[in-house]
Amino acid sequence: MSNLADKRILLGITGGIAAYKSAELARRLREQGAHVRTVMTRAACSFIGPLTLQALTGNPVHVELLDPGTESVMGHIELARWCDALLVAPATADFLARLAAGRADDLLATICLATASPIAVAPAMNRQMWLAAATQDNLRLLGERGIRVLGPAEGGQACGETGPGRMLEPPEMVEGVGALFTSGRLAGLRVLITAGPTREDLDPVRFISNRSSGRMGYAVARACTEAGARVTLVSGPVALAVPEGVDVVPAYSAGDMLDAVTARSADADIFIAAAAVADYRSATPSETKLKKTSDTLTLTLERTVDILEMVARSPNPPFTVGFAAETGDLERYAREKLDRKGLDMVAANQVGIPDVGFDSEENALHVFWEGGERQLPRTGKGALARQLVGIIAERYREKNTTQDS
Repeated sequence: MSNLADKRILLGITGGIAAYKSAELARRLREQGAHVRTVMTRAACSFIGPLTLQALTGNPVHVELLDPGTESVMGHIELARWCDALLVAPATADFLARLAAGRADDLLATICLATASPIAVAPAMNRQMWLAAATQDNLRLLGERGIRVLGPAEGGQACGETGPGRMLEPPEMVEGVGALFTSGRLAGLRVLITAGPTREDLDPVRFISNRSSGRMGYAVARACTEAGARVTLVSGPVALAVPEGVDVVPAYSAGDMLDAVTARSADADIFIAAAAVADYRSATPSETKLKKTSDTLTLTLERTVDILEMVARSPNPPFTVGFAAETGDLERYAREKLDRKGLDMVAANQVGIPDVGFDSEENALHVFWEGGERQLPRTGKGALARQLVGIIAERYREKNTTQDS
């Protein structure tokens, strides 16, 4: 399966003759399983019609920055958060200059500033414009900022000249976009992850659980695989597709998850506890369905084993990352969890607010470790997971380098 499967790609199109290739590019991205949305500059609409891209992607095409139909809900921010990656193809000399200058004078440029996801540009222009010192300076600056430049190729150009400046062909650009998701930062490492809720039976019909969908943990598992790790995912009951290349171990209850983690944690280099494990379970679950016999019902609950602390306090523990979902006083509770459980890192998120965390495609994290912290602004959980895995890779390497020296 392609590593673009289920990725959300925002395709930006600027005003150059190579825009005709963008239609084929959109089609090929969708063939690889990507979800594609399109943003066009006004100039791009002179070269290819928005209706063509709408038909190929199945989504409306966005052109205007101040569109009354979308800006009432901050449409440019929504698009910036939605995408896992942004590809501008073609990227004209003018657009590269505006991007380097940090301009926000149209929708596409504004999204480039607003997104936390990786950006790639596929330049397309006359050979002399490509070789111009100003263009090369802009490209060096964009490269220093982490923007990936795809191409260009050499060959015949629409102006009749021959040389560098041709936009890459769609298959090459698809390959380049796929490479945005493969870093190799965890190459050769074994990562054990928990995800989703657990269920604690009260009787054969009812159980105690929580609102975790498992999306964040599954996104982290996918991001670790893209980073080159061998990933085992211990998953509670969820309705999610298994990430490609991930070994999934199902777990129903906190006890099941404890057994699965205990059997595997000693072999892990990194343990990421993203699951929402029940803190309590019924002390005496009924073997038959509980009947309504009174106006009130008293349940006796007992503590479950703290899986995260058990791993962190074990002899020769892996690099251990916990999650903290809080409804208030986020930093205090997260730092307390970091210290109390002996963790290497904790990723905290605010819950109980609309459209973030549980039951949402988006999240925001405040990551803490001893002597440091980093805030990851609200974005799609896939993009957020890749940012988090980047921090985990940094901290893991730093810890092991310090120990070795």
